[in-house]
Amino acid sequence: MKTSTFRPRTALTAIAFGFAASLAAAQAWPAKPITLVVPFPPGGSSDALARAITTPLSQSLGQPVIVESKPGAGATVGADYVSKAKPDGYTLLMGAVHHTIATSVYKKLPYDFEKSFAPVTTVALVPNVLVVNAKSPATDVKSLVALAKASPGKLSYGSNGNGTVQHLIGTQFSGIAGVDLLHVPYKGSAPLTTDLLGGQVDMSFDTLTPLVQHIKAGKLRALAVTTAKRSSTLPDVPTLAESGIKDFNQGTWFGILAPAATPKEVVDKLNAEMVKIIKSPEFKKRMEEIGAEPVGDTPAQMATQIKDDTAKYSRLVKDAKVAIE
Repeated sequence: MKTSTFRPRTALTAIAFGFAASLAAAQAWPAKPITLVVPFPPGGSSDALARAITTPLSQSLGQPVIVESKPGAGATVGADYVSKAKPDGYTLLMGAVHHTIATSVYKKLPYDFEKSFAPVTTVALVPNVLVVNAKSPATDVKSLVALAKASPGKLSYGSNGNGTVQHLIGTQFSGIAGVDLLHVPYKGSAPLTTDLLGGQVDMSFDTLTPLVQHIKAGKLRALAVTTAKRSSTLPDVPTLAESGIKDFNQGTWFGILAPAATPKEVVDKLNAEMVKIIKSPEFKKRMEEIGAEPVGDTPAQMATQIKDDTAKYSRLVKDAKVAIE
């Protein structure tokens, strides 16, 4: 009888001790440097946003937050790496809308984007913009469509890789406009922008951040933004809908995620510190400079965004018949 009464108490004590230890560990976090994995090469929107938030985050947490680039396979290589990392809050992912698309595009993903990660917060929304080289004869969307129809399959558009939002925007644009464009996948915005400036690719639907300085310098020509409303950074550039490509509303969000099973206390602390930074005047000013709109939502709100976008892009991927083994 003594044994039967002792064991439940032991079990309860063990549970209580484990909870207390977990809580203490979370309260002590962070005790060492944190790594924020960017799944694209340096030079793109995700890299710019990561560096914009890690500097003040390092100061507020009292530990270095290091940006580490792990590009490849439409941002899925970096995501896979973080999904398998220890869920202790020391390895994070700069996720993006691309990952909700990859769920439908890649037939054999080694992770589940909705189940393998714990959302922390959406950092910013960045409009995508249709741009051409400044030497291009296309001065607006109408003249670009005319050029494409005159030479089917000849005009090329670059993307950040197969299955990324730029790729999907290109297929959607082609379908609505009734043109045949050649898709050229790149490993990220930096090499794509280099080829745009050099004339090796005719156009792109990339995010505004890596393009804005070249647009303002007159080296690239912005024909339209892909979002429902104009960008405050480029107020004179019309939307695709205003340019005759009806019912077009696509943008790119970027946000922070941790591996699933990361302690809630750690996720909540990360969210609180990041939202404080995102809502600050200094961060808002930086976002204006790079053409991004700061967000700073809750983990639950970000999870809903991921769920909704996964369903939305599943339909678009199916319609566009985009698939990668």
